[in-house]
Amino acid sequence: MSPPRTPPILLPEAQARLLAQVPPLPAEIVPAEAALGRCLAEPLLALRTQPAADLSAMDGYAVKAGERGPWTIVGESAAGHPFPGTLSAGEAIRISTGALMPDGGEAVLLQENAIREGNALVLNGEGDPDPRHIRREGFDFRNGDTLLPAGTRIGPGQLALTLSAGNWEIPVHRLPRLAILDSGDELATDQADLAPHRIPASNGAMLAAMTTGLANETRRLGPVPDDLGALARALDAAGDVDVIVTSGGASVGDHDLVYPALEAWGADIDFWRVKMKPGKPILIARKGRQMVLGLPGNPVSSFVTGYLFLLPLLRALAGDRDPLPRPVMLPLGADVPAGGDRLEFRRARAAGGSVVSLEEQDSSALRTLALANALIERPAEAPAARAGELVPAYWLGNGRMA
Repeated sequence: MSPPRTPPILLPEAQARLLAQVPPLPAEIVPAEAALGRCLAEPLLALRTQPAADLSAMDGYAVKAGERGPWTIVGESAAGHPFPGTLSAGEAIRISTGALMPDGGEAVLLQENAIREGNALVLNGEGDPDPRHIRREGFDFRNGDTLLPAGTRIGPGQLALTLSAGNWEIPVHRLPRLAILDSGDELATDQADLAPHRIPASNGAMLAAMTTGLANETRRLGPVPDDLGALARALDAAGDVDVIVTSGGASVGDHDLVYPALEAWGADIDFWRVKMKPGKPILIARKGRQMVLGLPGNPVSSFVTGYLFLLPLLRALAGDRDPLPRPVMLPLGADVPAGGDRLEFRRARAAGGSVVSLEEQDSSALRTLALANALIERPAEAPAARAGELVPAYWLGNGRMA
């Protein structure tokens, strides 16, 4: 059965309909350092106070507030080795950055503002002792504070906060299991089998690379020939994964069989075709708890729809509270021609604070895709844009946006 000729839907509706179907996967407890890239299943609470006591923010000398010397140095407080006594008037404690303020210490004289001779200490006239050089107990967070909301993705900064707050293990959502099925009689995996009517299979590898770190398991199924039986067997082989993504065979040609294969497999098709360029023939389906994304076979179309649908789907399943990519506004570095009747994503290069649309935009042109580090979003029926105009740009991450 061929796909119905229903009108394509708009991108925001398509993304919303997809994400509405995917509650986060169940949680599991993992060591904090193993949670990098994962999303919190519960809010992160502080299990300790940071700092646990007043600390010096600078190298120098701990003294009483309001004193201007001279002082007698009676000991030292180093990081991890606090001074055991109590500071009295006229006394100073040599102190290091991050070291515990001694009992009675109320201000810090910076090292560069002091003159020391043996245990005698005086001002050099460049500055007085100051309580501002003390990091007060609990200024960062206190025991019981909520530090991160559920759904936060753990990156290097979040990991440091997690450990500093005393959390050695944390609950995170399970990462989804993914199966990638690329289809097409023209796809070749043998270097010796590249007749003019064959092309190397690259979409499966591309999609697997795009999803690195977002899946607990990535199963490669294919290339699969344009045959209903072969597609049915491949779908059955993915029966225990959370997401199946197909590439190719999602359009309306005589050999585009993904839609009828999914129907025969028992999947419910939610929608087919999105009013965008590239990537119009995309479909979303579901079978039980499994989500299916049918992406176009043209490599650029497969990449762009993977970026806008597959990656957000995997992030949402992993508990990310903000799974969609967000554009930044950048000035054009060169003119862009008028657009057509569909929302368009143009491969581009961002550098030097501006973004330039690359010349070749054919959906099969992989060299342009490899050169791109951004996508420029152009609305349907957009007029020509001149250099300097601000446009929404999505960062692809394969290079440097400088």
